[in-house]
Amino acid sequence: MMLFAVEHLTYRYEGVTAVDGLSLAIPEGSRVALLGANGSGKSTLLRLLDGLIFGQSGTVLFRGDDVSEEHMLDDAFALPFRRTVGMVFQNPDVQLFNPTVFDEVAFGPLQLRWPKNDVRDRVGETLERLRIGHLKNRIPQRLSGGEKKRVALASVLVLDPAVLLLDEPTAALDPRSQSEVIDLMVEWGGGSKSVITATHDLGDLEEIADHCFVLDAGKLVAEGSPREILADTDLLRRTNLIHAHRHRHGGELHSHPHVHG
Repeated sequence: MMLFAVEHLTYRYEGVTAVDGLSLAIPEGSRVALLGANGSGKSTLLRLLDGLIFGQSGTVLFRGDDVSEEHMLDDAFALPFRRTVGMVFQNPDVQLFNPTVFDEVAFGPLQLRWPKNDVRDRVGETLERLRIGHLKNRIPQRLSGGEKKRVALASVLVLDPAVLLLDEPTAALDPRSQSEVIDLMVEWGGGSKSVITATHDLGDLEEIADHCFVLDAGKLVAEGSPREILADTDLLRRTNLIHAHRHRHGGELHSHPHVHG
């Protein structure tokens, strides 16, 4: 059984087609990259997979069950789904709303009706794991961008989800923080869990993914291993994942591909 099966999925908003007749399948235990430039539909697809929005046509199946608006209103489906699938948004400010970091990380477990003692222990462990234990009494909105990103990650990882959806997880982070987040993605669940990452950054692709789907204008235009995708410079140029910079050498003009991000 597939983890996710997307079939002929279309999503439009304000007259714009963000996902256009998309079909793809993601097996259990996958580490998948959804690649695309801004506006390609990859962030919208993550939200569709997470049951935050719903397509006008087509289906999203999670382990064979329809991730529909009707099902997401039914606790018998929605609660196990939310325990299993966690999403971290590109902009942590979208995700953070509680008065303290501790409250932020505790919010999900409390909503899922965990015993309070278990919540306290798990929150403490998660904060220490992400090296933000010293921030537990701070107001999330007053933290630095990197600290906010860690709190947003902690608020999802505290639930120990089997499936992690990440939208541009290293965006706006300094190089050290980027490296630490990538290490976390690689090590998450000892490699046994599923991680689906939306990104336009090709630099760490071979570390974070075993398989890639390339999106352009809401359509699936290619898929393959990171090595296969990175080797196809025509594809990367067509989908605006790389661009050519022109340089003059010895009076002659030369073009060289440059990676975005």
